[in-house]
Parts: sequence; C-alpha cells; structure tokens
Amino acid sequence: MKRQIFTEDHDAFRETVRTFLAKEVTPHYEKWEKDGIVSRDAWRAAGRQGLLGLAVPEEYGGGGATDFRYSAVLAEEFTRAGTPGFAIGLHNDIIGPYLTSLATEEQKRRWLPGFCTGETITAIAMTEPGAGSDLQGIRTAAEDRGDHWILNGSKTFISNGILADLVIVVAKTTPEGGAHGLSLLVVERGMAGFERGRNLDKIGQKSQDTAELFFNDVRVPKENLLGELNGAFVHLMTNLAQERMAIAIAGIAAAEHLLEITTGYVKEREAFGRPLAKLQHIRFEIAEMATECAVTRAFLDRCIADHSDGTLDAVHASMAKWWATELQKRVADRCLQLHGGYGYMTEYPVARAFIDGRIQTIYGGTTEIMKEIIGRSLLG
Repeated sequence: MKRQIFTEDHDAFRETVRTFLAKEVTPHYEKWEKDGIVSRDAWRAAGRQGLLGLAVPEEYGGGGATDFRYSAVLAEEFTRAGTPGFAIGLHNDIIGPYLTSLATEEQKRRWLPGFCTGETITAIAMTEPGAGSDLQGIRTAAEDRGDHWILNGSKTFISNGILADLVIVVAKTTPEGGAHGLSLLVVERGMAGFERGRNLDKIGQKSQDTAELFFNDVRVPKENLLGELNGAFVHLMTNLAQERMAIAIAGIAAAEHLLEITTGYVKEREAFGRPLAKLQHIRFEIAEMATECAVTRAFLDRCIADHSDGTLDAVHASMAKWWATELQKRVADRCLQLHGGYGYMTEYPVARAFIDGRIQTIYGGTTEIMKEIIGRSLLG
C-alpha cells in the first residue's frame, strides 16, 4: 500500500539522510561498535548536514521544521541502515523538546546553537539503580543553597552518558513532594563533582555509549533549572508521547526491513532441492509477518500524522509503542529462525537486528507500563 503521509519535501529529505548514512555512518559503524562509542566527528557531520535540531527555531541554528514527519523519516532510515547506536533520535526527539519548550531565552541562546551543530551532545538522566519507571523512587536530590543547588545522587543506563556535554537530570527538590517534588536540572560537562562511571557493556547497540553518572556535591546554578520548580513530573509526561512515537517508528521500520531481507533470503536459499520459498510453511510465515506489518504500518502512519498535527494523545502513543516494538521482537525472532544457522551469525543483518532491537520493549516505558496506561484510560 502506498503511504499517504509524506510529501515531495519529505522524500527529498529521505534521500539526504540516505546519502549522509552512506558517507558518514555506515563506513565507520563497525569501528564504533568495537570502540563502544560513536565518533564526535559524526555528530558534527550530522550538524553540518542539518540533521540535528530539526524542530529548533532557525534563530538558534535549527531547521525550524516542527513537522514530526521529518523526524519519522530520520528514524526510519537510521533503522533500515542498521545503525541504531547513533542516538540522533534521542538528541532530536526526546531531549530537543525539553530545551525548545521549557528553556528560558537565555538558556536557549546558551545551549541550542551547539545542540544544532553537534558540538553539544545531550542526554537525559531519569533512571537510577533503584528507580526505573516509578518516578517516586528517585533518590537523586538537590538542596537549595540560595543562588545554586547542591546535587547528589547517581543515575544509570543513561544513553549518550559518556559523550554528553549537557545532561538534563531529574532530581528531588522537595523531599516530601513525591513524584510532584521533582525538578529538571541541567548539568554541564566540567562541573565539579560530576563524574561518569562505566560505559556499560550491553548485549546490543554496542556503539551507543550507555553510562552510569554520579553527582557528588555538584554546584548547579539556579540559571540551570529547566522549566518549573517541582514541575518535572508534568514536563516528563508531556514529552513522553513523542519519545514513545520515535521508538514505535523505529520498531515498525525494523520489522519491515527484516521482512524484506528475509523474503529475499528464502527465495535464494535452497533446502531439499528447492528454494525455501516453495515450502508452504515458509510462505505462511512470510504472509503472517507481512500482514502484521501492513496493519501496524497503517496505525503508525495515522499516529505520525496525528502527532504532526498536535492531536496524538498519550494513550495512542502508548498503543503504538507497545504494539510496534513487540511486533519488532516477534518478527526479528521469526526471521532469524528462517535464516537457520546463518541467522545466528553476527555478520548477517538479521542477527544484529535481533540483538539490537531487544531493548525496544524496555526503554521509553516497558510494554507492561504501556498496557497499564492504556488500561487505566479505559477502566479508570
């Protein structure tokens, strides 16, 4: 089915992204995987190409394109290229909105130009060793000292944690406030007491630096409070829908690409003297996955269009995130199986996709959390 949500401008942007990937990412990706980190040069190249800060106003160096469909194109092409470790979506679609919607004019002029050039790489630090989806469990705390905060605590599983020059930290600023006593404080590279721990060894997405962060009496200026004091809960809930949409878009793109790869493989691979594609079981497997992908694509494209119009709600974003990522997981498993022993070899894209994609049903809110959100909306 021909997709209806993109215009010629989006198609032209897709070609730009593909050219960038072929020149600046794919040739170096193996090295980044071995190094456990993406080169800063690649981030700066993305900035020069205009791929960073798509939605940032032009006056701060961004693209000024609030149309989320451009972000969707970026997510789809990076996924199809098999390069999920370059966390450009995290930078643009998850952290970008915090800076554009919550930052003061002074903060925007201080942070956004570097954000758009790739000189300033960003991260957001919510998860702690003892607190994941439950924000009330956050222990990192900031004490008000008049003209500054004193920040203490630790975070873990922080994407871009090693590279990040600017980290939005979720911290407790009113101890008795629970989830509603949290604020967003921006910690910058070089602040005394801000330390990075291990670049964590993950099963997939090896080139994506995921780190532990430690804050030991970090002096954070009052000018680095992002948004309202004790307003982090509302700010986080406001931006989670876009984060979940970005993950869902990568999910369906991965499933479609794996299906495409596997369809080609079973046409060429022979067993018992004939192509695998001639076996009824194989045809049924392909038919089932193709149908599931087509149905999911229709729903995701509707969600993309609604989000671009500003009408997508948190419930439908949760539906998209849950369904698309679980589909990605199922399709990756079935496609690996259809590749047989070759599917277990990391030189084959299906093996890498199987490993890299496993995190999709976990970060951005687990599948179980998505179901809880949907269930509460229906049952109270």
